[in-house]
Amino acid sequence: MGRLDGKLALVTGAARGIGAAIARRFTEEGAKVVINDLELGPAEKTARELDGEAIAADVSDPRAVAEMFRQVADRHARLDILVNNAGISGIGDDPELLARFRERSTRQMAELLAGGEITAHLDVTVELDDEAWHRMIAVHLDGTFYCSREALKIMGPRLSGVIINMGSIMGTSGGAGAPHYCAAKAGILGFTRSLARELTSRKIRVNAIAPGWIDTEFIAPLAEERQMIALQTPMKRLGEADDIAWAAVYLASDESKFLTGQVLSPNGGWTMNQ
Repeated sequence: MGRLDGKLALVTGAARGIGAAIARRFTEEGAKVVINDLELGPAEKTARELDGEAIAADVSDPRAVAEMFRQVADRHARLDILVNNAGISGIGDDPELLARFRERSTRQMAELLAGGEITAHLDVTVELDDEAWHRMIAVHLDGTFYCSREALKIMGPRLSGVIINMGSIMGTSGGAGAPHYCAAKAGILGFTRSLARELTSRKIRVNAIAPGWIDTEFIAPLAEERQMIALQTPMKRLGEADDIAWAAVYLASDESKFLTGQVLSPNGGWTMNQ
């Protein structure tokens, strides 16, 4: 008997990486999974592997999100679990920005170790353009809101459901050089707590996962920094997608029936005060 037997789950951004790992573990635990991603091809590939369904939609587009959930409602007339996982890193999209950040952070570290005056400044925020800021907020924070709003039109009348939002340790501890990403993830955690309080009367639980550094394509542009990240993590390694997937299984199952408004943070000890 699976922990999610008979449940219908929609996982956004699930064609690969953490989203695909969550969808895979959900399927193994008995759930029927709808795979969402920006492009239909990759979503269909993962869905075929899991005997699930695929729907392409840009979660930052409220009309596309509404249409996606309309299809779910028409096909199934129910939705038990929503995982708001879709996201972008903002790193790989701008190789020039990444190169500047690396050069400046390397010089700054050398100056810190030398104990002299700091003359190398990251200056990411002052150079971040409006388009990059708005795209990051749109995919992460707006997308989480749009998907949750539409999911509740299905879950609400049934007085049942689970919503899991994907935060990050960058949304709790912050991280130099990623102001838009940190702001989006912090916003998701605040949204999670507010929504959890609102939905107790409808018996819908809302929680978040705040992953640490996880070894997926998402951080591939940081290949040069991997060793340093691992050394800075108390467990001395990066996490695996399954480390997040099992947390999602727990939050989706009745094992966590007394949990709402909480943040689970599989992060290897990077942050210990969630």
